[in-house]
Amino acid sequence: MKKNEKGFALVLSLVLMLAMSLMGGALIVISASDHRSNNSSDEYQQTFYVAEAALLEGERYVIDQFLGAWDTGTHKRSSNRGLPANGTSAWNGTMHTINYNRGEFDSKKICFQSFSQLDQKNTKIVASESWNFGKLLKDNFHATSEEKADAKKLENYYYEYFIVRVGAAPYRGFGSSVKKGATDSGNDGMAYRIHGCGLKDTGDEDTTFIVALESVLVLPK
Repeated sequence: MKKNEKGFALVLSLVLMLAMSLMGGALIVISASDHRSNNSSDEYQQTFYVAEAALLEGERYVIDQFLGAWDTGTHKRSSNRGLPANGTSAWNGTMHTINYNRGEFDSKKICFQSFSQLDQKNTKIVASESWNFGKLLKDNFHATSEEKADAKKLENYYYEYFIVRVGAAPYRGFGSSVKKGATDSGNDGMAYRIHGCGLKDTGDEDTTFIVALESVLVLPK
């Protein structure tokens, strides 16, 4: 062996070990990034489902007001029914919390501010509600202890909705539980815009997940 070749194997081994270490580190970084991306995707998808629940609850609220609340004594709809109207004063964006205390999660009027087309100073609404999604599941279903534990994991998800009575709109449809004539002829209706939000509390106001959706509901006059 030539004198200048002594130690070549050691140097080559060190170079290969360094290269393999760098490759291993790169793979760990890529894997961690993919994991975070998957977690974010799952959180967004869950937040979207919660936002859909907000729309459904908002629509149910308007229909219940239209048909009249259930009388617990007779199990029939009460006579207190009609098309709900907007309030007389402008809404400031603060939600009416239902099944949790505001201190647990202060949305900072995020839902209201997510709809940029609204006049933030003069918007009048029919109602607004904010619910903790996990507590709703845990408290309102006859669930097993395992299912309740799963519901508890969803307690950092919230849904909020607010309802704006838009005004008169054409109404067409067949007779159903929301009664109108048995024909499909046009009738005057009243339109309501449901604004629904799903929110994921991350503990950091700047990184709170939010998905904002809208729907329009038209009821016969």
